Amino acid sequence: MANVGDMVVGYATDENVRSRGASGGLVTAVLAAALEKGLVENVVVMKHINEFEAVPIITDNVEEVLASTGSLHSVPVNLAKYAVGRKVAMPAKPCDVQAVIEQGKREMIDLDNTYIVGLNCGGSMHPITTKKMLVEMYDIDPEDVIGEEIEKGKLIFKTKNGEEKAIAIDELEEAGFGRRESCRFCTLKIPVNADLACGNWGVIGDMAGNATFCQVMNEKGAKLLENAIEAGRIEVQPASDKAIAIRDKVNSVMEDLGSYLEKEIFPEIPDEERMQYYMDQMENCIDCGACKEVCPVCACGEDSKCTMFHSLVDNYKMSMYHLVRFMHLSDSCIACGQCSDVCPSDIPITLLQSRFSIPSQRRRNYQPGMNLDTPPFFEVMLK
Repeated sequence: MANVGDMVVGYATDENVRSRGASGGLVTAVLAAALEKGLVENVVVMKHINEFEAVPIITDNVEEVLASTGSLHSVPVNLAKYAVGRKVAMPAKPCDVQAVIEQGKREMIDLDNTYIVGLNCGGSMHPITTKKMLVEMYDIDPEDVIGEEIEKGKLIFKTKNGEEKAIAIDELEEAGFGRRESCRFCTLKIPVNADLACGNWGVIGDMAGNATFCQVMNEKGAKLLENAIEAGRIEVQPASDKAIAIRDKVNSVMEDLGSYLEKEIFPEIPDEERMQYYMDQMENCIDCGACKEVCPVCACGEDSKCTMFHSLVDNYKMSMYHLVRFMHLSDSCIACGQCSDVCPSDIPITLLQSRFSIPSQRRRNYQPGMNLDTPPFFEVMLK
């Protein structure tokens, strides 16, 4: 019987799923069991094209779910909007979970009917930057890559000829590669806001690399885990005290690093220079609207207040479109980086929005029912 608070280590019983999965295939098996046993009507997964491309799909086919095993650090897609209006189970990075919660607050997603298997996340990478990094830092042809993983602070790539090459993430980021900037200053690494929190931190001994550490965060998580056990899809055992301690230590190190980098990435701007800073950053905006299209927490559609300012006649020194969006998202931006990723003018929109928004630590650690004790609106805007 699975209970809220349980911490277990487990893996898929299907040998093919277990061997293909990044950490024993437990996450894939849990999602497949949820669909197979009728807990949900659909599952949201990533359909692999290669190590740098994948397509989000919504499926009711168990075999399609089972075929989705494997981690994709170089495909930084946010999946939240694929759950809108559906009874689904889905894997989710911490920022995916935050976006689902924000859509739930806007009554676009029924949180009671959305089952989230959260994934520990040390950060994701932009695929184009990653390919360049492989050539310049690893001396690897991107076409030869068949897998990658993050372990002990190193980014490891596996090639078709069976070789593995590892470089410390710190070294990669000093060279301008590695994780996306929004991931570098994120401090929510274990998805405690999901129903299950899963990852390889804390998997030790013979199970290292072949199993998943899983924490049951709520009643829905208990239902997901129990359902997969009853379906015969997974086997689990209680996590040892040592395993729990190691997981906590890794998480603490990652959180501290995020807090340190946040101070580096967000230097103080004198009050008298603040508005000029935003105008300078936004001067190359071409009003394409891509940032709004990919925003996983935006739920206002085509008739939104920001869209009415999205026009060629908006020729202010700083577009009213962005001013309205900054304020509109001030209480809900999750700093996922999607807007910066798609901006054709390379405007660091996520960093600008994060300066506008509620202090990052409180925002990114939000869970349903938490009192944010929000400061006055314009006090937040100008900090």
